[in-house]
Amino acid sequence: MSANPPQFHDRATTGRMMWAIALSLLPAAGWGVYRYGTPALFIIMVAVGAAVISEGVIGLIRRRPTLRDGSAVLVGLLIGMAMPPWVGLHVPATAAIFAMLVVKWSFGGLGGNWMNAAAGGLVFAFYSWNRQMIGPGVDGESSATVLATVRGALETASGPVGGPVGLLRAVGYPVSSVDASVTDWLNARVLTVVGANLPGGYVDLFLGYVDGAIGEGAVALLLIGTIALVATRVIRWEIPAAYFASYAIVTRVFGGLVFGDGYMAGDVLFHTLSGGVVFAMFYLAPDLSSAPTNRTGMLVYGAGAGALTFLFRFYGAYPGSGAFAVLVMNTVVPLLNRGLRPRRFGTRRRRDPGGRVRAIAGAGRKP
Repeated sequence: MSANPPQFHDRATTGRMMWAIALSLLPAAGWGVYRYGTPALFIIMVAVGAAVISEGVIGLIRRRPTLRDGSAVLVGLLIGMAMPPWVGLHVPATAAIFAMLVVKWSFGGLGGNWMNAAAGGLVFAFYSWNRQMIGPGVDGESSATVLATVRGALETASGPVGGPVGLLRAVGYPVSSVDASVTDWLNARVLTVVGANLPGGYVDLFLGYVDGAIGEGAVALLLIGTIALVATRVIRWEIPAAYFASYAIVTRVFGGLVFGDGYMAGDVLFHTLSGGVVFAMFYLAPDLSSAPTNRTGMLVYGAGAGALTFLFRFYGAYPGSGAFAVLVMNTVVPLLNRGLRPRRFGTRRRRDPGGRVRAIAGAGRKP
């Protein structure tokens, strides 16, 4: 840190922020363990354990232990929660080791990695074990995710299908009693005032009663954690806000085309509550090491990640596309930091003969 003024003191440290983010994830992780049982618990424990052991080994080699900053626990927790509950334990273990040794430490460790470590590990797992990561369990008995069900039904549908919820109803996708009760209450007591009607299925998506990744589905619990993180300024609001705005706009405009419903017919609510979009929006994209450092860059970065999430999800091979979108935007972060950095206080910009922009002292002085 520079010894030159101005300076300010803040109690926030890297370790405090990492542990705070990890703690905010525990309710959603606990819901995943409650819903899927001991296999989900083992997957999370293996991912966290592999990440911590990898970090510990690197610390011994470098003779500089770094386990106390909590970054290894956070990366392992993110990877474990993004895994479906039917994968073999070798998948989260290998993904966590790849995230720590290749993505994080091959570029110098925390703060030096240009790529989000957890997203890198997840994408590695998607490409290495895609059948286990996307479809039903390898035993042929595990339920398909809600997005896999929609994709499968869409392949056999002809003509307009009423969006993803219409497809799910057509194939008989189950709706819980909690969803039915809450939906009936909302329609009778709240939405009838504005003449709206909520179909069944959205409450299950919000509460995490649908099949999918271990910790991505409990959107309500994820949002509770992120409210605390934003309120305490552990994460900035700019990236999630720009991510959601961009994703919602392009989904609304173009999301209905694949279902035969035309323009301006995309189901923003369904596509936000499913497929780990909230997980990527609040926990992968705002990564402190790989996100831009200035406000304008954050807004551009978030908007790009949201638009790419839509493209990869609707037209790519993998429904859970948030990690892919974040990695692509990570590659342009150096350009955003350099080209959109704010003007230094007390200076003005001037182009030299070579076309480069230089900051010189004396902004505001009369010639």
